[in-house]
Amino acid sequence: MLSRVDNNAGVTHQDIGTPTGTQPSAERERLSWPMFGEATRELAASIASSGFKPDIVLAIARGGLTVAGALAYALDVKNCGAMNVEFYTGVDERLDVPVVLPPTLDLLDVAGLKVLVADDVADTGHTLELVRNVIADHVAEARCAVLYQKPRSVIDADYVWRRTTLWIDFPWSTEPPVTS
Repeated sequence: MLSRVDNNAGVTHQDIGTPTGTQPSAERERLSWPMFGEATRELAASIASSGFKPDIVLAIARGGLTVAGALAYALDVKNCGAMNVEFYTGVDERLDVPVVLPPTLDLLDVAGLKVLVADDVADTGHTLELVRNVIADHVAEARCAVLYQKPRSVIDADYVWRRTTLWIDFPWSTEPPVTS
């Protein structure tokens, strides 16, 4: 496990999974369902060992929904919420800025709480930055947990399972939508 301390925030940032640089070169990073289970358990163990005890796990929908659910169960946090943010429209295609979609989070529901914001990836980091800015003045503390973080991210997540420069194929988004 790799870790470092951000002296500005006093928070230990941890990389839990094997750094991508140690793996053979590949066109894409691929996460399987079994790896997802291992990754979220390792993230939860890192969060717990850091001493952070969230009151609520806040998912960034859609990619963060599965991550947040797994973390909430692993950390025994019953209080879960979600913010729906649209940014990516396709592979490496995105809007100019992330946009919060309805239904919006009722900020009274997170007032004064310790919040764990969960997402699948901090690619540019703009989605995490938006969510953090929306809740910042209302919560006691907010920390971010992601499965993957890319070097260009404007946010350095507090808990990172793996760092990569590659496009990631997640098991919940690799298949096309089911239609009639």
